[in-house]
Amino acid sequence: MTNFWKALTRRKTDDVNEGESKLARVLNLFDLTALGVGSTLGLGVYVLAGQVAYNIAGPAVTISFLIAAVASAFAGICYAEFAARVPKAGSAYVYSYVTIGEFVAFTIGWNLILEYVIGTASVARGLSGYFDSLINNDMSKALNESLHIDVDFLGDYPDFLSFGMVLLLAGILAFGAKESSFLNNIFTTVNLVTIVIVLVAGAMNANVDNWRIPAKDVPEGFGTGGFMPFGIAGVMAGAAKCFYGFVGFDCIATTGEEAINPKRNIPLSIVVSLIIIFLSYFGVSTVLTMMLPYYRQDKDAPFPHAFDAVEWYTIKWIVTIGAVFALCTSLLGAMFPLPRILYAMGNDGILFKKLSKVHNYTKTPLLATVVSGIFASIMALLFNLDQLVDMMSIGTLLAYTIVAICVLVLRYQDEEMTKVVSVKAPNVIRQFFNGNSYREPNSMTSAITKVGIVLFAIVCLVWCSFQKVFDLDSTGGIVALSLVGALLILICIVIGMQPVSTIELTFKVPLVPFVPCLSVFANLYLMFQLDLNTWIRFLIWIVIGYVIYFCYGMRNSTQITRARNHAEAASNALRDQNMGQHENPAFEPDSKVDNGRLPPPYEFSEKL
Repeated sequence: MTNFWKALTRRKTDDVNEGESKLARVLNLFDLTALGVGSTLGLGVYVLAGQVAYNIAGPAVTISFLIAAVASAFAGICYAEFAARVPKAGSAYVYSYVTIGEFVAFTIGWNLILEYVIGTASVARGLSGYFDSLINNDMSKALNESLHIDVDFLGDYPDFLSFGMVLLLAGILAFGAKESSFLNNIFTTVNLVTIVIVLVAGAMNANVDNWRIPAKDVPEGFGTGGFMPFGIAGVMAGAAKCFYGFVGFDCIATTGEEAINPKRNIPLSIVVSLIIIFLSYFGVSTVLTMMLPYYRQDKDAPFPHAFDAVEWYTIKWIVTIGAVFALCTSLLGAMFPLPRILYAMGNDGILFKKLSKVHNYTKTPLLATVVSGIFASIMALLFNLDQLVDMMSIGTLLAYTIVAICVLVLRYQDEEMTKVVSVKAPNVIRQFFNGNSYREPNSMTSAITKVGIVLFAIVCLVWCSFQKVFDLDSTGGIVALSLVGALLILICIVIGMQPVSTIELTFKVPLVPFVPCLSVFANLYLMFQLDLNTWIRFLIWIVIGYVIYFCYGMRNSTQITRARNHAEAASNALRDQNMGQHENPAFEPDSKVDNGRLPPPYEFSEKL
């Protein structure tokens, strides 16, 4: 059992000491903000606003975007500290492998694969929907009539266009094609110009009465009319979907080595980019729901349909072509990281090692690219956009939850693992409110914090379950939720009373433990707003991942070899030191060697 736990918690090291970073610090606040906006603003603008407004939140989709933005801001701040703990550029997978352990790293990596696969498939499906709108939906009508799929958890018809687009893109990436920054900048400019045209043209056709539609005028199945036709529950369910629209901004946090003044610029650029993204979504969803009643929206291509309805056909074509360009850029951006995460996990041995093989001619992880392309194309073929967005949201929310938990664990952890104190019941109880006056973390305070974090996550799940079960208008529901909420606050206070690590970082989350705890709560709450079928598909994905890890990854991890090499190096260093002392009694060991133990090196080849 001890060996099993050690295997789950082994941390990544490398066989050579870390050298100075070769990356130049050249990215200023503007560059970082542009990176965040460019990576995030895509499908959410052109599809998500209309889709969520149609039958989930109505005009209150604007509030859904606000809630999703706040949850994303908490996650982004936690991500920035996580990135600051590892002196190399990389993804949450690399950070968690170095700081927490292999099992958590695999869980995050497996969810990142889902995020990138679904991201690619959903953008392809959105692009297909816009192309279909250019030809009067003839493609979808023909496929629906001839190849209709009558299965609850699949789409209505196989989308061969999105299937082919993903395979074509995978082929281009497999043969070493690089993103052209010049073309990318042009497409991003087209994207922003298109959004401005939508806002101006939409505002000219806005009618505020579409936010005040009486219940008697609303078709059956579309709520009660007004601004919030589906109530608070609809707004929250919409927020869970709208979270998809903010996925991507976290790439800012991975630029720790290249950012000028990262302590200031990384968190600031995350906040600024989220504000810009939120204002874009807020503006677009406002004009869309004011142009056309929410129940008349087109779920797949809302803007062409809306401008058709007001008979602005020229603007319809400009917006549609601009959307196609923007979605092409998003498709490349979504697909590009996928083979890299497969390569990194294959290289570490916790996924099949053949995935890390780099082809001699193309100089790319060819097998990883082909496998990811086939997988993403099948998802785009079989699932509709609505299902894909839900699956991506739930995977990303779980990854962000784990990141927030990791930040809490590391902030209150005894770094050296050497400060062992007496663990007796009176001492432990007194320590709940730091009655022992410890100034630095030790074995007891770290244990209290870890148990507190696990309890906090469990009680969050209980609160979310109660919120689903109880009627919020009933006295019983209010009392139950209030008691559980008070317990959450108490746990948060107990965690906050423990001494924190004094390690210096380029960026630290403010107001710990409250911000990470709020992030955990918000992410779990939004996960509970997604439907049962999404949870079933997600749990199947997680089970498949854990079967691969426990049957293959745990035994084939390259960290086993790395740890053996480190042990041999430490043993050799200690032996050489002892031999030197024997030959020269006056020899004093250099304190920097730390009695033969080598410092943990953190150098990686992965640049995710």
